Amino acid sequence: MPRLKAAQLEPSPLVKNTLATQLREEIMQGHLAPGQRIIEGYWAQRFGVAQTSVREAINLLISEGFVTKASGRSARVTSYSSADIAHIYELRGALEGLAARLTAERKPELGPLEAALQEMRTTTKKRDIRKVIEADLKFHLCLGELCGNRFLYSQIRTMLVPLFAFVSMRVIQSHQTAQAWESDLERHKRMIELVREGDPYAAEFGVRATVQQFGARAYAIWQRKQDQNTR
Repeated sequence: MPRLKAAQLEPSPLVKNTLATQLREEIMQGHLAPGQRIIEGYWAQRFGVAQTSVREAINLLISEGFVTKASGRSARVTSYSSADIAHIYELRGALEGLAARLTAERKPELGPLEAALQEMRTTTKKRDIRKVIEADLKFHLCLGELCGNRFLYSQIRTMLVPLFAFVSMRVIQSHQTAQAWESDLERHKRMIELVREGDPYAAEFGVRATVQQFGARAYAIWQRKQDQNTR
């Protein structure tokens, strides 16, 4: 009986997803700033729901990368400094470069990578910036999966999910458009070509260099928002 009662108290998936959507939009629009604590009681009162429902919604946002929560601490909106961004892209280059080398050695079917790139092209043409970023993340996670090393993939995913959520926040808040991704389409295409050509070390170094180019753009996005905040 206690288990049944506990289950009955759990918010329905619809409620959790609806609340997560509402909180995500608060974050995307800058009403909840990077690093800001998310107070469960406040949002429960504002949305007219149980605090447990807000907690479950926050857990969904943690899985999506928009929120972080260290052990024993309050949930906060994901936040990175400019130094963090530089360090993350250094590590990204190393990990994704290694993933490219392993994938070139394995020679798996690259259809999933090509499908993700096509999704980027389609959403860029539609000027749907949120969908572009989702497709971009899918592309890089796919490369991690294709390498065949589940530990490497786990590290890549742990790093990329919150990073792309943070970039998405910054892009929306600085009113950037999907056009900024047009120049990246050819770079992503070249990543696929490097892997397909089958030279593992050329793939590794080529992908690492490409990721560094992505990092320069991400830093520009971060800096633009900082400049806007100081005006």
